[in-house]
Amino acid sequence: MSAEPTRTGEDACEGNLRKVARVVLLDPQDRILLLHGHEPDDKADDWWFTPGGGLEGAETHEEAALRELAEETGITDVDLGPVLWRRRCSFPFAGRRWDQDEWYYLARTTQTATAAQGLTELERRSVAGARWWTCQELTRAHETVYPTRLAELLRTLLDEGPPARPVTLDPEIV
Repeated sequence: MSAEPTRTGEDACEGNLRKVARVVLLDPQDRILLLHGHEPDDKADDWWFTPGGGLEGAETHEEAALRELAEETGITDVDLGPVLWRRRCSFPFAGRRWDQDEWYYLARTTQTATAAQGLTELERRSVAGARWWTCQELTRAHETVYPTRLAELLRTLLDEGPPARPVTLDPEIV
């Protein structure tokens, strides 16, 4: 999971819960863009995750989603849609525990080339690249993917469209 320190040092938090905006970015072929991450000192401890990160200062979830997407992928030509899912998660990364309230936004783009240009130092040490996945590839994947039910969630999204209101996913504690 992407757990990058804030660029300004002022993540928006409620108590110890970090507010995070993530992007379920789909291209015209309904492929989803995932980033490949790993522990900074252990490339074998790896996973795939959606672009996104912590809100900074008074930033809205929408503003954070677009900023993080641009910084982590270079993609700026997007139509940001509704919040699809919300999830609370807790996981160890880079020597600390991260407790997050994540909002997952649907977004569409025709821009499929990626170029991470705004990564933090920690992200440069822990993000190995990006890949577009079909729903079928994601379903068959043996890699770790967060959220863990992403293939199923994506299939439902593609079959039924966005939910009328955000779906609360089961909490994940790693």
